[in-house]
Parts: sequence; structure tokens; C-alpha cells
Amino acid sequence: MKIAIGNDHAAIELKKTIKEYLESLGNEVVDLGANENKGISYTVFGEAVAEKVVAKEVDFGVLICGTGVGISIAANKVPGIRAAVCSDPTTARLVKEHNNANIIAFGARIVGSEAAKDIVDAYMNATFQGGRHADRVNMISDIEKKYSK
Repeated sequence: MKIAIGNDHAAIELKKTIKEYLESLGNEVVDLGANENKGISYTVFGEAVAEKVVAKEVDFGVLICGTGVGISIAANKVPGIRAAVCSDPTTARLVKEHNNANIIAFGARIVGSEAAKDIVDAYMNATFQGGRHADRVNMISDIEKKYSK
């Protein structure tokens, strides 16, 4: 798989850990995140990863900031993105199975490196279930289109 990863200054170390982990599993990782402890806004990195996902240049995205919330909100402003904050593996699995999330996010101040690996694994091993869930994802897309005019 090809995966885009982005982070702000609060998540440099966790990003490095997750990037190395994903690569150890044979994935190609496109690093769009901060590598220096400078106060660059998480919005820049959320948008950059979202753009790669929407353009289908990557299979999905991983975003990390202090909580995972701000960076996911920024990514969700890009039409076609369904970024979800995941603080546990069950949520990560369900956002893929039910919501067909194309970006997962988590917080470096919220989860540790082993929990983050478990979150990534749960998401990557899940499959969108379609059916009634596809109807709901389509409804989400309709809302997005309604307000994009």
C-alpha cells in the first residue's frame, strides 16, 4: 500500500515510529509532515495529506497532532475526505467498516506508540462493509455537495 502521513510539531516522534512501522510491513510511506520542532500549523499537514488521498495518489492517510482532532478537522474540509479520530483499535476498525474513512487520525498526547500501531493495524485490516453503510456514506457525500456550491 501507499500511505500518506502528516503531523505537526507535537507528533514528530510518534510520526517517525508509525512511519517506520508501516514501512516494516512493506508499505510505501509518503511523509508530508513536520520534521522540525517549529510551530507550523497542523492545518497545513492535514490539507496536504487530504489532497494526496483525494487525488488517489495514496491508498489512505494517517494524521497525527496533539489530539488528532485539529488536523482531522482541517483534512475534512477537503471535499471527498472522511477523516476520523481514533483513540483505540475498535474505533479504527469501525470507521473503515461503517464510514469508509480514508484518513485516520490520532493524538500523540493521547495514545502511545504501541496503541498507535494497534490503531493502524485495525484500520488496515478492516474492509468497508457497504450495504446500508454505503447508503450513509453517500448521504454524507450529498451533504458535502450541498454546501460546496
